Amino acid sequence: MPLKMQGNIHDDKLSLPGWFRQGIPNQAKTKKVKDILSKFNLNTVCQSALCPNSGKCWEKGVATFMILGDVCTRNCKFCAVSTGLPKKVDSNEPQNIARAVKELKLKYVVITSVTRDDLPDKGASQFISVVKAIKELCPETKVEILIPDFGGEFNLISEVAFSGAEVIAHNIEMVKSLYKAVRPKSDYDCSLKILSDIKRANKEVVVKSGFMVGLGETKDAVYELISEIAKNGCEILTIGQYLAPTDSLRHVKVKKYVSPEEFDFYKDKAYELGIKYVFSSPLVRSSFLAEEGFNALQNRRQPVKCS
Repeated sequence: MPLKMQGNIHDDKLSLPGWFRQGIPNQAKTKKVKDILSKFNLNTVCQSALCPNSGKCWEKGVATFMILGDVCTRNCKFCAVSTGLPKKVDSNEPQNIARAVKELKLKYVVITSVTRDDLPDKGASQFISVVKAIKELCPETKVEILIPDFGGEFNLISEVAFSGAEVIAHNIEMVKSLYKAVRPKSDYDCSLKILSDIKRANKEVVVKSGFMVGLGETKDAVYELISEIAKNGCEILTIGQYLAPTDSLRHVKVKKYVSPEEFDFYKDKAYELGIKYVFSSPLVRSSFLAEEGFNALQNRRQPVKCS
């Protein structure tokens, strides 16, 4: 039975605008990254979530690692990651990621995960182990972790807040009105609270979040979302265009391709509301230019315009 959503989100497929065109990445450089990932048997969100920027990032020798396997216990209608029964947690994963970080010579690394509601600690200890392994092998490398909601358990959020990561991110993903249909196993208010809980646990870490547009939301709903994210302590914000991973009914369809000009409006609104650094552009994703955002925030440089 087709998914029913406000705004007829399963309309016929829209044509992809010209601003999504990207050049072909250097194949030799991307192969080097792919070979290292394969060597250490690692997953990346670049591959599992079908990120449109993967070629560009891999060409630069950058990848976003996805820990705790490649099978998620939830079934969000926007995500390409497989859902089902996950495998046992790989105890070698932290050291393997650290070795890959060293071989790739990364000075800044982003670690995310599938959601693991099946684990007693929801996967929090694996995040901590990965950060520790990276810091031991590559002490100069800055680490950003993009965490799931951990069931909203403050003790788990507090533990990862003191993992040693410089940035802790949790994505709100979309406006509140779309949660029931698109993120049925997640809770909007819980996700917002996680942002404030991170800062409440450890005032020294940078708090980051992100969301998508183009799912049928109104501009007013986006403004409200940005306001609530800002009120909950977010310092770095990413705003990008939703792209349906497949044409199947498992995934909601794109309702609108938001123009670059509208993304600029959202960016300006976010700055007005107190967000310190904003990436807002059609191809922006959570880990997009993550190192640049962190460095700019630390150095209080003026934000650069995304292209």
